[in-house]
Amino acid sequence: MSTKQIMVGNVPVGGGAPISVQSMTNTDPCDAALTLVQIRRLAEAGCQIIRCTVPNMEAAKAMETVCAESPIPVVADIHFDYRLALAAAEAGVSAIRINPGNIGSDDRVKAVADMCRRKNIPIRIGVNSGSIEKEILAKYGSPTPEAMVESALYHVSLLNRFDFDDISISLKSSSVPNTMRAYQLMHERTDYPLHLGVTEAGTEYMGTIKSAAGIGGLLALGIGDTIRVSLTADPVEEVHAGFAILKAVGRSESGVNIVSCPTCGRTRIDLIGIANEVEKRVAGIPDKLKVAVMGCVVNGPGEAREADIGIAGGDGEGLIFRRGEILRKVPQDRLVDELMKEIDAMIKE
Repeated sequence: MSTKQIMVGNVPVGGGAPISVQSMTNTDPCDAALTLVQIRRLAEAGCQIIRCTVPNMEAAKAMETVCAESPIPVVADIHFDYRLALAAAEAGVSAIRINPGNIGSDDRVKAVADMCRRKNIPIRIGVNSGSIEKEILAKYGSPTPEAMVESALYHVSLLNRFDFDDISISLKSSSVPNTMRAYQLMHERTDYPLHLGVTEAGTEYMGTIKSAAGIGGLLALGIGDTIRVSLTADPVEEVHAGFAILKAVGRSESGVNIVSCPTCGRTRIDLIGIANEVEKRVAGIPDKLKVAVMGCVVNGPGEAREADIGIAGGDGEGLIFRRGEILRKVPQDRLVDELMKEIDAMIKE
C-alpha cells in the first residue's frame, strides 16, 4: 500500500519520497545556542529532520531561535500540555509529535488541530508500548502489537474528528518482533506515512543491532517512510546507523556502500585494517557508489564485478578493479590511496 505524503518543512515524508533519517537532541531544551550547536553537527552528519523536546514554556520560547536558525526542519516533542503544542507551533516548528488523547478535553484537541491546520504543520502520533491507554491495555492484557495499533487509531480518530488528517504514525516497542508486527498491521489498515523505530533499543552496539533488525526488516518489506535509530549514545551515531541501515537494505539514495569479506586463511593482506581505512575515507562522499574490499582472488573478482570499484588482495599486494575490469596491481601500503584516486576519478566523470 502506498502511503500519503506529508511535508515536514521542506522534507517530503511518504508517497514514494526517499526515506528520511531523523534524530533527537539531548541538550537542555531551554538553551537555544547549545541546541543549535548539536543540530548543526547532526545536519553535517546527514540528519534530515530533528526532534526537540518541549517540556515547558521556556523551552517553547527557545524554539523560536532554534527554528529560525536550524538548517533542518524541527519537530516539537510534546507530552500532555496542549498549550506547549500551541506555543511550539507559533514558534515555527515544522511538525509536532503528540498523542491527542493525552492532552485533555475535545476543545484542547481541536485547538491544536486548528492551529496546525492553519500553519500546515503535520502531527506525528507516537505510540510506545509503555504508553498505551489503560482500557486498551486491559482489553489485550499486555502491550501487544494489536493494542499499539488500536491506541494509534484511537488518537487518529481524535484528530479526524476535527478535520485534521496531516498525520504520520509511529508504533515503537523495545521488542523487535512486536515493533515489526505492529507496523505491519498498521501498514495493512491505513495509508498514513510511518515513522519507524525501536524504542529503548539500548547502547550503540546492541541498539544498532536491534534497530537494524527491526527497521531494516520493515524497510526490506516495503514498510516505512522515515526512520530514527534510538541509541544511548551521541545522537550523531544514530544518524550514522540510520544511513548504514538504509544502505544495507538498498534504500539509500546516496553515499558509498562498502562490501567486504570476513577474511579467512587465504587472506595475505591486512584486510581488516584496509577495510576500516576505506570506510573512514569514504564516509563523507555523497555519491552513490558500491565499493568492494575483498581479501583474495577466490571471491574478490566476482564481487568486484558487481561493484563500481573494488580491490582484491594478494600476497602483500592487491588488484584494483573498476566495474569488473582489472586496472593494475598495487603494493599493500599504496592500496587505499590508489583506490581513493580511482573513486575520485569516478566522481568527477
